Formats: sequence, C-alpha cells, structure tokens
Amino acid sequence: MGFFDRLKKGLAKTRQSLTAKIETTILGYAEIDDDLLDEIEEILIMADVGLPTTEKLMKSVRAGIKSKEIKSPQDLKPYIEKQVTEILKRGGAGIRMAANGPTVLLVIGVNGAGKTTTIGKLSAFYNYYGKKVMLAAADTFRAAAIDQLEIWGNRTSAEVIKHEEGSDPAAVVFDAVKAAKARGIDILIVDTAGRLQTKSNLMQELEKINRVIAREIPGAPHETLLVLDATTGQNAISQAKLFTQAAPITGVVLTKLDGTAKGGVVIGIKDELNMPIKWVGVGEKVEDLRPFVAEDFAKALFGEEQSKN
Repeated sequence: MGFFDRLKKGLAKTRQSLTAKIETTILGYAEIDDDLLDEIEEILIMADVGLPTTEKLMKSVRAGIKSKEIKSPQDLKPYIEKQVTEILKRGGAGIRMAANGPTVLLVIGVNGAGKTTTIGKLSAFYNYYGKKVMLAAADTFRAAAIDQLEIWGNRTSAEVIKHEEGSDPAAVVFDAVKAAKARGIDILIVDTAGRLQTKSNLMQELEKINRVIAREIPGAPHETLLVLDATTGQNAISQAKLFTQAAPITGVVLTKLDGTAKGGVVIGIKDELNMPIKWVGVGEKVEDLRPFVAEDFAKALFGEEQSKN
C-alpha cells in the first residue's frame, strides 16, 4: 500500500465525521437554504476544524453562492475542498536543509504527543535515504525518554548522544553538535523535554539550547518542529499557541491522525496559527510518518483519487 492509500485509510474516521456527513446532508436538500448552511457549519465545527476557520469557510461559501460559483447543494463539497486545499497549501511545507554540515532538527512537544517516537521515525526516514543521522537525548528529565531514544537509535543505525538523567540538556546538545560536526553527520535530531506546565523554565531551557546550537552551527537549528497529537483536537491548537511563546516554531508534526475523527484540526492549525504542517503520522509503522503534501492530504480527506503526475 502506497502512502497516499495509507493516508486515505488513516483519515477514514475524520472523513466519516466531515466529508461523508457533508455528502449525506446535501442529499436531503434540493436547493441551498439557511438550514443546509447551518448543518454544514455544524459538521465543520464537530470535525474540529475550529470556530474561526469554520467561520472563514462559511463566509467563503456564502460568497461562492452570491457569485454563482455554487449553484446547487452538489457544488458545496467540491467548493469546500478547494478552499481547504488553498488553506493547507499556504506557506509551503518543505524541510530547510543546511547548505554545508549537519542539518539540525529541534523537536519539541508535550510528553505523550508521540515526540520521541516521531524522532525515531524521522531517523528511519532519513536513514532510508542514505543520510547519516545522530540523535541527541536532551530530554534528560525522563530516563524512559533516553532509553526509548536509544532503542530507536539501534533500530535506525543512528548514534545517540546522551548524559545521565537529570543532566543539563544544553550540555547534551553541545556534545551532540560537536560530535555531529566531527563525524560528518547529515542530520542531527534533538529531543527536548515537554514540560509545558512550567512554561518559563521550558522557555529558558529552549533559549539556552538554541544559543548553544547557533553558536556552533550558524543558522541552526534549521527547523524547530512541534509535535502535536491529533486526537486532542482543539487542545492541540491551544498547545501550539503556548509553545510559540517558548520557541520560534518553524513547522508542525501531527501524529495519530488514524486514531481520531478530529483530523479537521489540521485545517485549523494551518489557518489560525499560519504554521506549516511539515509531517503527518497515520499509523504506528515507521513508514506511516511522511512529509505533508497539501493536495494529497485534501484529496485523501475528501475521498478523492490521487492525481497521476
């Protein structure tokens, strides 16, 4: 099964709560009226698209009706799909790579969002494409996080730089950056602690880590990726807003999309926060984490077939 098919399968619950409901709803209407539009609006909100984004989409729908671009209930779904695709395409989604030396990916997110597993899958992805990967265990507050990262390192042929539990995270990062430069590493992925409840401490810690990385590798970290659990729905947007106060986030990794009917949150994150979605996870397998492609995501969400390029 190719990734598009896995993406389509992984979004099945969201498709049921969003696009399938839109399809079923419009069958009950011969023409567009306020009741139909109210039902469409409710469907978008229930799929965790979020109130601000839903309001924008409905405003666009009403404009489409006025301009005669939408003439019948059957025109609603393709019109909404087009609007959603435009939202998801904004800002691009490619990973910024270093011109020379190691590319540094700083990974942040609350514990439980799938942060360390995501790092392992990223390591596997880059290893598959022949890149030399190193992992830095800078979540020193949990011995389990260090152990988990080591397991992933062994599985993906990536060297892991670690200190004892409770060590200074910035010291781990310093050693990792030095080692990455000395050993010709292509990709250095840094795990960090996810203690959002102590935001001021987290902010100071991330600032210190950023300073250490930038001093050793100008322009790094090249990406600061925020891992969010899609099953938390609107709470993921709240987390993202808090993390933007602690670090200059360059993109989002959305995990566990296969386990939720709240995949509409992808649209809300992109629209409300104007944050690029860089990676999406639609299953537990290593190959179920892949770079985000807006058009493919929209087609999978709306039950369309993949374009043949």
